[in-house]
Amino acid sequence: MAPQYAPSLRSRLAPLLLFLQIGFIFIYAFYIEIESHVKEDGITFSNFYAEFQDVNVMVILGFGFLCTFLVRYGFSGLGFNLLVAVMATQWAIILNGIESWYYRGMIKINLRSLVVAEMCSASALISIGAVLGKTNPVHLVLIALLEVSGFVLNEWLLQTLLKVQPLKSIMLLHIFGAFFGLTLTWILYRKGSEQQFEKEKFDRKTGLFSMLGTMFIWMFWPSFNSVLVDNHTPGRKLGAVFSTYLALAVSAVTAAAVSVLCSPKGKLNPIHMQSSILAGGVAVGVSMSVVHQPWEAMTIGFTAALVSTIGFRYLKIHMLLAFKCHDTCAVLSTHGLAGLLGWLAHLLLQIKDCDDHTTAIRFAVFHICTLFITISLSLSMGIITGLLLKWNFWRPPQDKKCFDDQAFWEFPQLAVHK
Repeated sequence: MAPQYAPSLRSRLAPLLLFLQIGFIFIYAFYIEIESHVKEDGITFSNFYAEFQDVNVMVILGFGFLCTFLVRYGFSGLGFNLLVAVMATQWAIILNGIESWYYRGMIKINLRSLVVAEMCSASALISIGAVLGKTNPVHLVLIALLEVSGFVLNEWLLQTLLKVQPLKSIMLLHIFGAFFGLTLTWILYRKGSEQQFEKEKFDRKTGLFSMLGTMFIWMFWPSFNSVLVDNHTPGRKLGAVFSTYLALAVSAVTAAAVSVLCSPKGKLNPIHMQSSILAGGVAVGVSMSVVHQPWEAMTIGFTAALVSTIGFRYLKIHMLLAFKCHDTCAVLSTHGLAGLLGWLAHLLLQIKDCDDHTTAIRFAVFHICTLFITISLSLSMGIITGLLLKWNFWRPPQDKKCFDDQAFWEFPQLAVHK
């Protein structure tokens, strides 16, 4: 008979968090300093701070509340999201500054560095969505550190080997995070997942909080996609905002329509609405640099919502039964498929704008290599991380304690008195 209580993490979680945080403090004390420049690429602090806040709200509140849809996992979904985000952001700042440290001996940081680090942490939050409820906080912290390390390495490889622009390499976070998380859930598969876990349930109250997270992400996604776009080309940042908003708007309408069509009773599915209405923002973010017309963004949003909703309806259960991938938040449908669609749209639109076949073929080869490197490194890092997490030393929760806040949080009113 399984033990009544989940294994205590006192000897695992606390030492790990204290060790990492003290280590970060020492690194920041000796190797990191804040730049004192008033302007960065012609952007004042007051102008950029508002965009930073939008990204911050999206990462912390948006992703946090989005993970509260499970009936007995709301505290963990929200609390662990914050824990992972702040640890991953601190780690990403260090990793992104390694090149600066190598040449200057110090890592110079500014508000833009913080935004880039938070976007790297968003990739880790996407990965964690695939294993949500089946891991403990020790697992999640380790996933965040290794996933961010792999993503920063992927950025460096793309920018060094293929001369990919930094913005384009960062926007691949959806594809990297989705396939990293999918690999994790494949390696960490638990027998009996086909029958659904006892506490893997959804109700109206938790669904309302989760929809709140979706609204936060939906509202602030234009800032997320445009925050790193430079202002050197007039109208480029405004174009990114318009393209993202239009793609999100069209994806919301399309997701509602497809959800009704997929329902035997002809009703809206709240899970479809929470996930698939965001697909347009994912797809247009990956292809943003070549989207110049409103109809292009709207077409991408329409197709992304169509693919995402159908994928959620049929692909999630197929991945579970055929490949033993129990994707809790369906990150493959929301981020993986939409990201791949954005990559394909980027390829087609760029080829359309090319004047000669040689340039088009050269771009296609480099673009395909970009995707190949990203997915290969994502799968490799996912396998390494998954094998590390399978070690029982980290005390994974038993099947009966999966998707349960009481395994990790103290609720005095629910305590069992002996």
